[in-house]
Amino acid sequence: MAEFVVKLADERGRIQEQVQIAGSAEELRTRFSQAGYYVYSVRARGMRGVGGSRKKANLEAFIIFNQQFLTLIRAGLPILGSLDMLVKGQKNLTFRAQLENVAARVRTGEALSSAFEAQGGFPLIYTTTLLAGERSGQLEDVLARYLAFQRISLSFRKKLMASLLYPILLITMVTALFIFLISFVVPRFAMLYDQLGTNLPAVTRMLLSVGNNFQHYILWVLAAVAVIVFVLFRYSQTAAGAGRIDRMRIGMPVFGNIWRKYQVALFVRTLSSLLTGGLPPVPSLETAARSISSNTIAQAVLASVGSVREGKSLSQSLEKTGVFPDLAVEMIDVGESTGALPQMLNSVAEFFEEDVQTALTAALALIEPAILIVMGSVVVVILIALYLPIFSLGQASTMGGH
Repeated sequence: MAEFVVKLADERGRIQEQVQIAGSAEELRTRFSQAGYYVYSVRARGMRGVGGSRKKANLEAFIIFNQQFLTLIRAGLPILGSLDMLVKGQKNLTFRAQLENVAARVRTGEALSSAFEAQGGFPLIYTTTLLAGERSGQLEDVLARYLAFQRISLSFRKKLMASLLYPILLITMVTALFIFLISFVVPRFAMLYDQLGTNLPAVTRMLLSVGNNFQHYILWVLAAVAVIVFVLFRYSQTAAGAGRIDRMRIGMPVFGNIWRKYQVALFVRTLSSLLTGGLPPVPSLETAARSISSNTIAQAVLASVGSVREGKSLSQSLEKTGVFPDLAVEMIDVGESTGALPQMLNSVAEFFEEDVQTALTAALALIEPAILIVMGSVVVVILIALYLPIFSLGQASTMGGH
């Protein structure tokens, strides 16, 4: 007999954790399921993931693993044998150690979903999907749906990154050029003008002063920037910081609306996948909310769970939050009315993903020339300020010759 920590929900959706004694995790899961509880996870008390690691698994490698895992299960291999086989061929040492720990837990009778959840580095939607598959006896089907969901999400994410790549590269190159001019070219001109001893225009003196200060204080500036970035990062990890940063992000002109639509698309696609896998509405909403990056939208969804638990429609509950676009609420309402909510949620996701891609492409098409114009103007001002005294000297020499 051993002690286990059980995370479960009663018939009203209230979540609780209990410490129970049982012969195995599966025995405990069966006991609570037969009593009418929804069991989220069962884990041995005190048993943690590898080294307490919370490192996230690489998404592409994780998708490949699950594709192989699904293939082996479909071929008739037992879950434990499939895990052992895939562990041997895993090159990533961290991922391999996590899988070894998963296999060890399954070998002791722990459920596959609970074993993956204990590692801490796997997506919440994945462990919840596995749990739904275990409860329904359709592990193959839910794994296949999860893979389809992740392929679509990964493809969309790659499209977004490809759209952002050129502007980021452009800003990096122009910034590097600016730093080169200030730190290398300007000091050379300062030495030249010191030797000539000429009166310099105000704009040139200001630029030379910036160049000298840049050389003297660059290390202090870099250290200050590093400290600010670190403090902001730590602040963003807190609940208050994450909420404030996300509100600022959503409040940005143009890009705030794009971010909101992207998070809504990710939420509804995740919700559709969970509902299709057989998960009840309340746990599906909670899991989908915790699977997105926007703290504002996640908190709004979690606040609407109470209304859904009381029997109100999903569309009404989400509309009250005030963060979901009207079109999304209307489409979800139609899906509920027709009894095809998961399919309609996928349609909502597809619509907003396309809208995000279009809006982002249009915004970047305007921003790219704006970046070039602004930075080009800065470079031109620097060059004029540097060469203006030379032009003045040339004109003075010409006039002196006459």
